[in-house]
This record gives sequence, C-alpha cells and structure tokens, in this order.
Amino acid sequence: MDMVNGEMGSQQLLAQAHIWNHIFNFINSMCLKCAIQLGIPDTIHHHGQPMTLDALVSALQIHPSRAHCLDRLMRILVHSGFFEQKKLAPDGRGAYVLNRVSKLLLTDNPSNVAPFALSMLDPIVINPWHGLSAWFHNHVDPTPFEMVQGMSIWRYVGQEPGLNRLFNDGMARDARLVASMVVNEHKGIFEGITSLVDVGGGTGTTAKAIANSFPHMECTIFDLPHVVANLEVSENVRCVPGDMFESIPPADAIILKLYAVDTP
Repeated sequence: MDMVNGEMGSQQLLAQAHIWNHIFNFINSMCLKCAIQLGIPDTIHHHGQPMTLDALVSALQIHPSRAHCLDRLMRILVHSGFFEQKKLAPDGRGAYVLNRVSKLLLTDNPSNVAPFALSMLDPIVINPWHGLSAWFHNHVDPTPFEMVQGMSIWRYVGQEPGLNRLFNDGMARDARLVASMVVNEHKGIFEGITSLVDVGGGTGTTAKAIANSFPHMECTIFDLPHVVANLEVSENVRCVPGDMFESIPPADAIILKLYAVDTP
C-alpha cells in the first residue's frame, strides 16, 4: 500500500474530512428533528433555569437506560449551536439553556421554525432524494418526488392533511418574520404599487401584513385551491385559487417569498 506523507498527506486528510462531514451531515438534521419531537426546547423553557441532564431525563420521561443516549444527543445539539451548556455552581455539573436558535423552536414563538423543519424532514419529503441518481436516467418524471410518489409534492401534500398542516404552518410562521422586516424596513419598494399578488401565498400571512400597512393596495393571495379554501380576508385582500405553473393573476407587482422546490 502506498504511504502518503508530508503536505500532500495533510491535504488528502482534509479532503477526506470534508467528504466525511457531508456523509454524516444528516445526523444534525435528524437530531434536530428528534429534539423537536421530544419537546426539548419547550421543556427547558418551562423549567425556567439551566436544566441538568437528570432533570431533562425526568421531565421528558426518558427511560433510565436511555439517559446516556440523551446525553450524546444534547452534546450534538450543543455542538451544532442549537443549545448552550453552562456549569452549575458549586458542583460544576453541566446544565442546558436556550439560545437565540432554540428560541425559534418554542411552541409559543410566533416565528416558530419547528413545523417547517418537521415537514421538510418528513420521510415523504426525504425519501425521493435517495432516488436522485436513478432520476437522472429517467426522462419521464419531471422530479424525483413524482418518480417515487407518482404525483407532484403539491398534489401529495394536498391529500395528506398532517403534512399539509405542518407545511402551511411553517410557511405562515416564516412569513411573520419576513413580512415584518419588509413592511417596517423596506416600505419604499411598494411606492406606486396599487395591486400585488403573493404567488404561493399560503395562508396569507405576508399578503395580509402588506395590506394592513398599505390600505390603498389590493393584495391577492394566490395558491392551490386546498390552501386558500376558507381563508378569512380583509377588505383589500382577496383569495384566488390556481396553479402558478399555469398562470398568475395580473397585478402591478408579484411576490414570491419562498419557492419551496418541487423536491428534490
């Protein structure tokens, strides 16, 4: 076997580490999903003070045989920047606290990212990525998702109430943060606009925020029929069902806040 030494060996080791980092990067996503499903952010928040591992095990009702595994999970989450760990005096034990990242995972946070994370990490969304290489040899299906599931992700989500609820909730919570930044700090971009269409507007959070800030503007929430059905609107907001891949209602301006790709 050839031995690699010196600078070339160091470069090769770094290259290998780069590949390994990408190979195991999924662990961060799955640990984040696990933390959300276990309710770790809310549990630490309701504890009201730095929380030891023993207290966390008890509050989450984790079996004692899994306590050391929860310790490993929390180490990964701390290393990934989702939580912080502090030393408790006088015994020096470590205790977990929230940071600005994990605060975005709290249930009562209007900008809670957890629903979007759970929808994007659902096996239904993840599994098609495993067929990406096969899809490149497939000239029939437009996307890997359609190759695996037999329909577009938009149609599938429309037939899966739980996933649909998570996705729409996630989009709405993201829109609260984005819309507040837009209307408060970038009002100038709306000067002279009397009509606006929010393409893929979901449950209308963005359009409603803009309409409230600019009463003279007619705002349209444009999304698939099952998304905009039964939405409550104000005087200068309307809902239009449709498919953005076929046509978009006319207006002075359109907004496409986030294009969640027809995955992959």
